[in-house]
Amino acid sequence: MLTVFYYALAFTISAFFAVLKWNSLRYSRKGMPPGSLGWPLVGETVKFLTQGPDFMKGRKLRYGSLFKTHALGSPTVISMDPDMNRYILLNEAKGLVPGYPDSMRTILGTNISDVHGAVHKRIRGSLLSLIGPIAVKDRLLTEVDDFMTSFLENWDGKTVDIQEKTVEMSFLVSMKAVVEDEPDSFLRTFKASFDKMALATISLPFKIPGTQYYRGLKARERVITMLSELIAKRRASSATHSDILDRLLRNEDGKYKLNDEEIMEQITTILYSGYETVSTTTMMAIKYLCDNPDILQTVRDEHFAILQKKVHGERINWDDYKSMSETRAVILETMRLASVVSGVMRRTTEDLELNGYVIPKGWRVYAYTRDGNFDPILYEEPFTFNPKRWLEKGLENHNHNMLFGAGGRVCPGKEWGMFKISIFIHYLVTRYRWEEVEGSKTLAKFPRVLAPEGLHMKITKY
Repeated sequence: MLTVFYYALAFTISAFFAVLKWNSLRYSRKGMPPGSLGWPLVGETVKFLTQGPDFMKGRKLRYGSLFKTHALGSPTVISMDPDMNRYILLNEAKGLVPGYPDSMRTILGTNISDVHGAVHKRIRGSLLSLIGPIAVKDRLLTEVDDFMTSFLENWDGKTVDIQEKTVEMSFLVSMKAVVEDEPDSFLRTFKASFDKMALATISLPFKIPGTQYYRGLKARERVITMLSELIAKRRASSATHSDILDRLLRNEDGKYKLNDEEIMEQITTILYSGYETVSTTTMMAIKYLCDNPDILQTVRDEHFAILQKKVHGERINWDDYKSMSETRAVILETMRLASVVSGVMRRTTEDLELNGYVIPKGWRVYAYTRDGNFDPILYEEPFTFNPKRWLEKGLENHNHNMLFGAGGRVCPGKEWGMFKISIFIHYLVTRYRWEEVEGSKTLAKFPRVLAPEGLHMKITKY
């Protein structure tokens, strides 16, 4: 009996190493970067998703700043070198096209992050016309200001979960820009499905009931159904609306005109692209300001100076927003320290060479930009919250500032996102004081920046 056990154990161990060897040989090519590919199908996805920065640091120590792995269903080369990352992001024409995970591509559909060439130019042009700087200045500005004025009313004397409120704010302000007059019941139902869809964008693409990916696919079906019904209702009505959906449906400009499927994909892109970034950055900015009262006072002075120039009830205008330099610096510093986006993915369209290594056609290349946010050469005392650095050194235009992407793929909604956060901060600091409630100070930085138990603040009128 003992002999049978030893034979079984030996067979199991041999099979284990044989499977690992097979996965390595399957993708073996001369001249490739060092690294490990892990198990077949799943590769090193579990470690990649659960260990995050620690996984990256460990691999960098072992293999250097360019190494291979297998994650999210695809063999992948990861770059942790700032100069190499900039090269990767700026050289789409040299065979480095967008290459996001299959889970994201399937759930989000044809979105600006995963197309290139003429299609990218057309979709980007459409997006800029809807949420670019000119659109913010001419149309979205008053909508956002009205929304924030109302959203931040009646907080005096309450203990508020800032995490919950910023998530709600981020979704609703975008959704109301897309569809201006849908009832709250529609918004709540849509958000419930959209949240499940968004969570599944970074997951293993296994279409098995019970998995996050499967739930995400089902949620996408519900979202598309709701959008299809909304489009049909709009087409059947002669009423006009001053929202993004109306502009998409009535757009006759052949250069940017989209069909119904592309319109739905455009809407999901608009909602998804700024959702987590805006909510998390707003939450963390409030947290950092709470922890740094001197910086908070500087920001508060900036916003009260804007109020002093206005009559009671007068809206924020574009010049007011552009004068919020201290606030902008706070937002950029928050994004640097509490990175929502850790990197950018590309896919090789042909065999190519990176840093002396051969990267096979069809592989993904992950430019891991998170580490660059803590480079002591770029940022003195990199773990210190210091918004002044953005004002004194012009870091927003620095070659290695990739908080919003780089080159022709800088986020088209950058200014809209910055504006939403700035106006939220404006009304918060000019109306209220706040202090953090004991027992809610736990923060997680990976895989998502969040407060597991909420971030509760006691709010009092200023």
